[in-house]
Amino acid sequence: MTGEQPPDDEGAVPATDRPGPPRAEAAAGSPRAKQPAGPERTGQQVGGPRRAGAPAGAPGRGVDLSGGLAALRGLLARPLASYYLLLSSAGLLLVIGLTMVYSVTSVRSFADVGSATATFANQAAFALIGLVAFWVCQRLPARTFQALAIPVLGVALTLLVILDALLALAALGLLKESVLGPLEADRLWLFIGPVGLQPSEVAKFGMVLWGSDVIARKGAALGWWRELAMPLFPVVGLLFVLVGYNDLGTMLCLLAVVVGLLWAAGVRLRIFATLSVLGLAGVGLLIAAASQGGEGGNYRLDRLTLFFNPPDDCKLDLCYQMIQSRNALDTGGWFGVGLGKGSLKWDWLPAADNDFIFAILANELGVVGCFVVLALFGVLAYSGMRIARRVEGDFRRLAAASATTWLISQALINIGGVVGLIPLTGVPLPFISRGGSALLVTLAAVGMLASFARAEPDAARALHARPPARWVRLLWAPLPPLPAGRRADRSSAPTARSTGSGARRGADPGATKRRDGDARPKQGGTARPRAGSGSERRR
Repeated sequence: MTGEQPPDDEGAVPATDRPGPPRAEAAAGSPRAKQPAGPERTGQQVGGPRRAGAPAGAPGRGVDLSGGLAALRGLLARPLASYYLLLSSAGLLLVIGLTMVYSVTSVRSFADVGSATATFANQAAFALIGLVAFWVCQRLPARTFQALAIPVLGVALTLLVILDALLALAALGLLKESVLGPLEADRLWLFIGPVGLQPSEVAKFGMVLWGSDVIARKGAALGWWRELAMPLFPVVGLLFVLVGYNDLGTMLCLLAVVVGLLWAAGVRLRIFATLSVLGLAGVGLLIAAASQGGEGGNYRLDRLTLFFNPPDDCKLDLCYQMIQSRNALDTGGWFGVGLGKGSLKWDWLPAADNDFIFAILANELGVVGCFVVLALFGVLAYSGMRIARRVEGDFRRLAAASATTWLISQALINIGGVVGLIPLTGVPLPFISRGGSALLVTLAAVGMLASFARAEPDAARALHARPPARWVRLLWAPLPPLPAGRRADRSSAPTARSTGSGARRGADPGATKRRDGDARPKQGGTARPRAGSGSERRR
């Protein structure tokens, strides 16, 4: 049969020397007759799938080591790869976080209120609210996020001013406690009646939206210092002062957001150097100000001193926390002591459910569990930067880059402080640490990234080519807008079809349709080929 080859057994006669009827492609004049019959033929894979009955060790038919990478590249080349990578990494991190919150807080909750699931239920409720925020944000277009930029940042600044004012009035003795009517301030938390939130978490999201909108509107004018500085630098400086006075870790996260924005905008390196010097000077001033009158005294300076010059016999509270974190990491080993079986979370390690939950994860799940969490954060970073690289529009690109920088830098600051690579700053681990407002804002940011992932040109074309059912679009997300080039092609399609069919402006409506190149003979004349410009054809 033409094109059929016997199994490639060892010692078999080559295909060119086997007797049999000549191949169809070897016929005279066939262009395929000159092609070699080996694996170097164009379009033939050397390590392709082995046929049934062929031996495993047949030359050219074994397992191709590059097949896995080729398959991975094929998966990443799919239109909705960014969207699914983002959902899978964020969803798995959320599940791991809820599991660890239950493991850390179950014993303490049972001892305090008689229910092992009390704290976990509160975190799960915030997770459900966060999923609703994710669902809403992934349905919103980019112009809606741009419209929400100033309101979100304005709300964050207002809440920060109220929080710092209550703390300052209590420190000056003008208030017995940091309470004024239904408002109560507790370091980083602002309670409005029974509802408590962290204004600094709202400030992160507001900075992402507002900064992206401002820089996107500036455009090429960012090359001028005045355009770059106004109004970005005054607002950023005010935000740093309001946040950094009580929360140095969140201020570092905001600084990472600004760096991500400027890097995605293509600002020159000398501007980064200048901003780095100003940022370090600002951090030093805030540490000095907090040491003079901030709540908690000079604990920030103590943390820096202990990190760079640890004493031989450390008995301070801050040093005790660092030592217990090392013990949790050391006793975990490769596979951990078992989920829920760790004992350091029973008041041996302070803030085990929040800032130091990664130490408990290492203690109970070991190095393997830490590697899984780090790998998921790596996938989240890759998908976010992939969205920023592939999406259209300056605002989408800047917002995706800055939001990804915010989440990953916060994770690195938390994990680096727990394992001892950087000084402790006290920021929660995204998706993992207990905290309702942080989890809600984080899931809203992921929803924005999901909206941008669906708006990638390839993803938008794929969704429009095979749209999901109407009820899916109503319950999950509507179709994203088509890219600008695709919309232009659709708008010009009728004109192209009419031109290709031979119809001309002003032609007889009753004329018959002709194919391209056909000529309609005039009355009393010969047919003239359709050549030359349109004006010549109309003459």
